[in-house]
Amino acid sequence: MLSGLPRSENPNVLVGFDTADDAGVYRLTDELALVQTVDFFTPIVDDPFTFGAIAAANSLSDVYAMGGIPISALSIVAFPGNGEMEILGDILKGGLSKMREAGCAVLGGHSVSDPEIKFGYAVTGTVHPARIKANAGARPGDAVVFTKALGTGVIGTALKRGQASPASVDAAIASMLTLNRAACEAMLRFEVHGCTDVTGFGMIGHAREMALASGVTIEIEVGNVPLLPGALDAVAAGAIPGGLKNNREFASPDVAVHGQLDPALVELLYDPQTSGGLLITLPERDAAALENLLPGSRRIGKVLARDNKAIRLH
Repeated sequence: MLSGLPRSENPNVLVGFDTADDAGVYRLTDELALVQTVDFFTPIVDDPFTFGAIAAANSLSDVYAMGGIPISALSIVAFPGNGEMEILGDILKGGLSKMREAGCAVLGGHSVSDPEIKFGYAVTGTVHPARIKANAGARPGDAVVFTKALGTGVIGTALKRGQASPASVDAAIASMLTLNRAACEAMLRFEVHGCTDVTGFGMIGHAREMALASGVTIEIEVGNVPLLPGALDAVAAGAIPGGLKNNREFASPDVAVHGQLDPALVELLYDPQTSGGLLITLPERDAAALENLLPGSRRIGKVLARDNKAIRLH
């Protein structure tokens, strides 16, 4: 649908919707640009405060993925008119706590009466126009580094079915609550060519967007992708979210599979993530240094010259 919309002719729009990037970027001066993004969703955990904090971390992530610094936010709330205001208050407090951790000011927001709870933020950040980390910059020869572990979608689905262990739920929540600020600060110390965060479209979906925007093929070494504890157990139990199936249906035509790969591992590459990690491409010489600087990050592949498929699984 977006491909049919006309591109902006405004020369100050440095990143628009045409490359399916994480956020838009608008130049104010030669040394200052705004990064703008919006995201909201329904509850994925039972605790209202934790839900609000996760929603905030997820919304902030798009600014970090562009190499930006979040400065202000507006909340977006859908809540039942006859709902318990204490629950709404806890959601807002959770979101505010994470925004404060990020140093991002919440200026206000907008709410509507809705039988289904939804919460998130529109976030504004700043970045130098010459230092934007877009998804269109990956180059052949780059290493691909991922900064978190996969599995929040399947673990969340297992939780709803009563199939998830407390340890796996705790690990997923801890991951979702972790800001990508440290990952952003670490990558900015290197010559990063491309970056995106892995969220609702899963690793393959967001890597595909990067590959198409950059005119390259991204090869993922499936066995090197870090997984949350309990993620494989959730797949084995059949806790497959609807979003994973949609991601696979949409993106799999652009994926080439080489060798005998574990189907469960491949399945997790399509898993929709909430507040997922950054997928970073940078020169091979810097990959190990980034891994050492950022605990939990891992080199998971490389960028190749464009092949007949955007993604190659190995």
